[in-house]
Amino acid sequence: MGRVFEKRKYKMFARYDKMAKGFTRIGKEIAIAIKLGGGDPAGNSRLRLAIQNAKGLNMPKDRIDAAIKRATSKDATNLEEVVYEGKAPYGVAILCECATDNPTRTVANVRMHFNRNGGELGKTGSLDYLFERKGVFRVKNENNINLEELEMDLIDYGAEEFEYDEEEIAITTAFNDFGKMQKALEDKKLNIISSELERIPNSTIELPDEQIEEVMVLINKLEEEDDIQKVYHNLK
Repeated sequence: MGRVFEKRKYKMFARYDKMAKGFTRIGKEIAIAIKLGGGDPAGNSRLRLAIQNAKGLNMPKDRIDAAIKRATSKDATNLEEVVYEGKAPYGVAILCECATDNPTRTVANVRMHFNRNGGELGKTGSLDYLFERKGVFRVKNENNINLEELEMDLIDYGAEEFEYDEEEIAITTAFNDFGKMQKALEDKKLNIISSELERIPNSTIELPDEQIEEVMVLINKLEEEDDIQKVYHNLK
């Protein structure tokens, strides 16, 4: 009984830790959106997107409001967006999207994780070409949605892929069609769970299980870093 309780407790803490990390990431997205476009969601599409994503993570309204208030205050932290690129063991490419108030600290921490786990931090632009930026939208699949009609309609707004299950609809667009698709989904008043610009690998590297585990140690360490928003790789 004791072991079962400990396992459940571990899973609960892991879930809370993941949720807390998600809230921190969204808080930074809100801060950067406000820095670039102001604090009014009506006139700031990036802020609307960040708020949508916060709701998709079940972030409480009072925490969203607090994040907006912090970002619009005189004492708001000045965050910068930076991307670091490097190679994990066995040639796996990794891109780290960061939001930081101290790039010197962040790059030192990122380099440390690469060095300690058999990888190497690369120069800006050295690996970016291996990925393509795509818009990825997740929408709640509700009973009143005619999926066939929706798919045909969204092709006009740049939909490249359209996948769905009983709970969600996933729509992928080209980078340049991201804003157009976001507006189309908003106009249709669909229940948007998340809207993200993701880096999709053009090809992937396949490795045996033991080597995958080695690479995943590095990826997990990077994902734990507070300054890192997202980690992308081309591991299959």
